[in-house]
Amino acid sequence: MLVVSGVSAGYGAFQALFDVSLEVRAGEAVAVIGPNGAGKTTLLRVISKLINATSGEITMEGTRLNEVPAHEVIGRGIAHVPENRRLFPRLTVEENLRMGAFSSRSKFPERLRFVYGLFPRLEERRAQLAGTLSGGEQQMCAIARALMSGPKLLLLDEPSAGLAPVVVQSIFALVKRICAEGYTVLIVEQNVQQVLKVVNRAYLLETGRIRASGEAAALAANRDIRRSYLGL
Repeated sequence: MLVVSGVSAGYGAFQALFDVSLEVRAGEAVAVIGPNGAGKTTLLRVISKLINATSGEITMEGTRLNEVPAHEVIGRGIAHVPENRRLFPRLTVEENLRMGAFSSRSKFPERLRFVYGLFPRLEERRAQLAGTLSGGEQQMCAIARALMSGPKLLLLDEPSAGLAPVVVQSIFALVKRICAEGYTVLIVEQNVQQVLKVVNRAYLLETGRIRASGEAAALAANRDIRRSYLGL
């Protein structure tokens, strides 16, 4: 579904990614793991065209995205849940969800029923201002807002960031459920131990370069990764 080939990118004179290549097949859940500052968020921003690659190619279902502007990416089936949620805090939960369906407004009622089925708590909070939700509820709302566009590929950037450990467990359970619904997911995450339990494959990104890749179980058993990222 998604192929990233030899992509380099950065911010001005600072280069954050160096010749990065990865792929995500339809129906897969794939993680990009690595330390803070490795370039994980930059990678998702390049895929969703929030920043442009300086070299390399990105294709979605065989169609080149390099020249596609950011506002058209969602029409190609990609939805991006950014780090720190980025909700509209003065809009209600349901108004945030309506914004997620902006590009496909005719399907708003059926998609609203679907996300409320996935996230019953959001239905309970539908009239509450998003800025007054707990951290876990805000993350649910951000993921639900992205699902409202009916994406083929869901990009999740650090969904566990800033959440209490007990809430982190529930967020990863929700991610696992979304994957079980058949969504294709590319997730960036520092919580390596948890994310490797819910994905099929993973890539290790360090200092802007892919250092390792493979099946999630194999990476979880890798001695160097266990020592560096799992504390084992």
